[in-house]
Amino acid sequence: MNVSQTMKTEEDLTCLHIKLHHPQQNCKGLYRLLPLGNKSEHAAEDPLRLGRDAQACTFALDDGRVSRKQLAIQAYRVPKSPDMLFSIQNLSQRGQLSVNGSSLGYLEKLDLPDKALIRFDKYEMLIICELGEAKESFAVEFEVLAVPPSRETCPCVPSMTPVMDTGSCVMNSFPGELRVLGPLENDETIMCRS
Repeated sequence: MNVSQTMKTEEDLTCLHIKLHHPQQNCKGLYRLLPLGNKSEHAAEDPLRLGRDAQACTFALDDGRVSRKQLAIQAYRVPKSPDMLFSIQNLSQRGQLSVNGSSLGYLEKLDLPDKALIRFDKYEMLIICELGEAKESFAVEFEVLAVPPSRETCPCVPSMTPVMDTGSCVMNSFPGELRVLGPLENDETIMCRS
C-alpha cells in the first residue's frame, strides 16, 4: 500500500467550526493565541480545552476574565453509529456556561447538538459540527464574527423568526391570545397582552 492510500484527507475528518464574538474584540488581542482561519487536527480521545491558560488548555483566549480552564469539548461515539458526537463541560468554578440557553454549573456536562450557541462571560461561540468519517481525530476551525451569533440565530426560541426590514417578529407557535407589542429587538423583553 502506498502512502497516499493510508493518509486521511481533510474531508474525512469531522469538523467543529467555532465562531467567536466578544463586544470588545476589536480593541483587544483576545484571539491572538488561536489559530484563526486554519483547520487544526485534534485526537478524538483527548478533551479539547479552552481557557486563558495556554499550558493547561488546547486553545487559549488572551483575556484575564476568562477562567484558567473555561470549558472542555469531548468527542465520543455510540454503539452501531459511525458518527462522532461531542459533549461540552463547564470547567469554570466561578462562571456559568450556557448551551442554547441551558446553564451548566461547575463540572456539569451536556451533549452538543449539531449547532450550538455557547455563552460565558461576554463571549458568544457558535459551534457547528460538520460530520466526517474518521474515527480517531477531528478538525477544529476558529473564526471571528463581526456580530454576535445570537443576533443571527434564536436557538432557544426556534419558532421566533425576526423580520429584518420591519423589525417585527413572527411567532407561530404561541397561543392566539398573545400579541407582540411594537418592534422587537434581540436584547428587548417580549411584551405580551392576553
